[in-house]
Order: sequence, then C-alpha cells, then structure tokens
Amino acid sequence: MNKQFKRYLQLNLVLLDFIMLNICFLIPRYFFHNRIPGDTFSAYFIFWIFSNSSWLLLSFICGSYIEKIILQFETFTKRTLQVYVLWVIFILLYLFFSREIQISRFFIISFIICFSIGIFINRFLYVGLKNYFKTKEYLINRVVILGYNDTAIKLASYFEQESINTNLLGFVEDEANIHELTHYPILADVNQIIQVAKDFDVQEIYSTITPEQNEQIYHFMDLAEKECIRFKVVPNLSYFFSKPVVVDYVRDMPILSLRNEPLEDVGNRLKKRILDVIVSFLVVVFILSWLVPIIGLLILIESRGPIFFIQKRTGKNNQTFNCLKFRSMRTNKDADNKQATKNDNRITKIGSILRKTSLDEFPQFINVLRGEMSLVGPRPHMEKHTSDYSKIVDQYMIRHFLKPGITGWAQINGFRGEITEPKQIKMRVQNDLWYLENWNIWLDIRILFLTVYTILKGDKNAY
Repeated sequence: MNKQFKRYLQLNLVLLDFIMLNICFLIPRYFFHNRIPGDTFSAYFIFWIFSNSSWLLLSFICGSYIEKIILQFETFTKRTLQVYVLWVIFILLYLFFSREIQISRFFIISFIICFSIGIFINRFLYVGLKNYFKTKEYLINRVVILGYNDTAIKLASYFEQESINTNLLGFVEDEANIHELTHYPILADVNQIIQVAKDFDVQEIYSTITPEQNEQIYHFMDLAEKECIRFKVVPNLSYFFSKPVVVDYVRDMPILSLRNEPLEDVGNRLKKRILDVIVSFLVVVFILSWLVPIIGLLILIESRGPIFFIQKRTGKNNQTFNCLKFRSMRTNKDADNKQATKNDNRITKIGSILRKTSLDEFPQFINVLRGEMSLVGPRPHMEKHTSDYSKIVDQYMIRHFLKPGITGWAQINGFRGEITEPKQIKMRVQNDLWYLENWNIWLDIRILFLTVYTILKGDKNAY
C-alpha cells in the first residue's frame, strides 16, 4: 500500500542529504581555496569520495532511511544524529590512518560543522516536504471502508499510522450493525457504497465484508470498476487462523502460510551462501592460519586438554553438528550440560580473554565454510538446552528453519550470554524469528558490521 510513494519519499530524503553533503564540501573548499595548494587535488578528491561513500554506507547500516524510521520525525532525527556522529568518527579515523596532511584542517573542521548545520536544515525541509505531500490533492488517495467490524477498525488504525497520502473518509455500513461510537463517520448504508464513492471522489474501496458474507459484494466489484474505482477485499482470516498469515500463489491457487521466509527462495539461499563462503574462506586463510597456533599454544601452556572444544549443537532442521570453539575452560564433566556463568571457576585466564573478545568463536568460520553454519543466524544451542528451551517457548523450534550463525540479530540487540530467566530466551527467539521473516543480504552485512562494532566497544554479557 503506497509502496511506490514511500520509495519516492525515501529517494528524495537520500538525495537531499547527498546534495547537502556536497554543498557543504564545496562551500569551505571555495572559501579556503587560497590556503589550498594546487597540487592537492587528488587528496581532496579521495577525501570527497570517502566522505560521500561513508555517509551512504553508515546511513544504510543504521537504517536511517527505512520506512518505519522516516515516517516518525523524532525517530528519524535521532537516527540521523547517530549516523552523523559515526560519520565524524569515520572521517577522523580516515585522516588518522591515512596520515593525510595535505588537506587543510580548517577545511575539515568547517566541512564537519557546515554539514551538521546542513543536516539540521534538511530535517526542516523534510517536514515541509512531508506536509507538502499531505496537502496536495493530486497526491492524496481517498478511501472508504465497506463494513464496520474488528477488521475495519484495525484497517483504519493502519491507515492512521501510514497516512502520508491516504485520507480515510469514513465507513459504509448499515446503521443496524453499529453499536458503538466510531472515530470516522458512517457515510451511508452498504447498498449505497458506489454512490458514496462517486459523491466523495473516492479512489479505493476496502471491503471488510467478504462475498461469502454478502453476495452483493460481487455486484459492487463490477460497478466500482465501471466507475474506475478500485475495489479491494480485506478477508478476516481469523475465522480460519488465530495468527497472521502470509498469502502466496501457485499459479492462481492461493497458499496460506504462517510467516514470510525469504530464505525459502533458492536465489536468496545462494546469495547468503556466497557471502558465507567468501568471508569464511578469507578468515580461515588469512586469520585462522596464524591465530590457531598462537592461541593453541597459550591454551596448552595454561591447562591440559585439546585446543578446540567440540560440542554437539542443534543446527538447521533440528540436525546436530559438531560446533567448534577455542577451548576456554578446563576440561570438565558439565561442559555439555551447564552454561557458562559470570565468574565461572571453570574458565581459564586465557579463556576469559577469548570469551570477552569473542575470539573463542573464530573456529566456527570452519563450520561456515563446511556449510554447517552461516555467518548470520540464530546462535546454536547445545542439545540439552534445545530440549529445555523448546518446552519454555512455543515457537522455539521455528528458529531451526535456518542455519545457525556465528552472530545474529538477537546478539547485536543485547541478547547473548547466560540465560537466567525465561524472558531472556523468549526475547532471543522473538529476535531470531524477526530475522527469519525479514532477511535480506544487506541485513546480513549490517549485522556483521554491528557485530564488529559491538566487539570493539565491549559487551557486558560477554563472559
């Protein structure tokens, strides 16, 4: 609903910020041209490319232009501020590591300050742009809802939440069926729906009354199309399902399922696997090749036992696999039953460092290369915990529709480490299911970046 319109708004916001960024680059470049030597063009050009690409990359990773963000001004402004702070940090890191001395420091400071003012101006332009769209008649989509019931009330609330260019005029329902006050007017009886639509210049009719409930709906459909009015039926599937369903088609046959799963598509699975193979291969060849001997030696010096801790864990489709980790504990009989806790006396000194820095998980890149795990997905649990948690959370086993991951949506949202109460595992499962239903390749890349950021920042739940 209004997807193209929202994409148009998103594109305008991206372009506004992109144009403002380059204006703010050119203004100090012009004012400080006397202090800028003529032979520094390449340094400024590279800096220009970096500043633009880093802004776009950070905006994408932080999701500052996604629909649910841009529709709420306060949330959009807060997210923009977060991206701006990260962008300034990236600029400073670039200057530090590149040891770039040809670029004027006055220019850099002026550019950063100028862009902060420019972003502030852009957010006011955004408010004006949004209000402009709301007030232009040719952009407003006038709709009425046929029927007044629970489905109609819910649909009306959705229109209110996504009301950029949708104007709900009211309901059309027989007075005998109205037993409460409504937020919108009752425009007429059901039999007058087409005349009401013509009188109010309605573009779309949403019928929450199905043809099975009233055979006249078929007649209304035909009349509406003859008047160039779109007629859409909103079935109340609660008659058949107590949960939301996803509708798909095999030719003209509708197929209902309980959730959307992008990774059911073979093409999407191939994209994810290509990313897994490329990243895990690079890590195994260029990092694990020298990291394993060094960490292995440190482990052996402190305690006897194997370098790797190999544990049976639950993977995709409830199949078990051997999950690899650097051994961070002394060998003990509770390893397959008892989860690591804070100040756990089984953890070695080197093991404590490995766990806090997440280095103990690095051997799992081998699991990814072998196809047993993915870079991103629900974290795999030991078999005992799978059995225990599936009794606590009804939807727990759904997370095993995916390959387990080294990191995941739940982990970057703070749900990692020891589980001490049922609410914690329920929140993890909730995040895992959100990932399952909303996967795309860019979400994986975003999660990988945020995982690195979380590790560098330090995680209080890593022990």
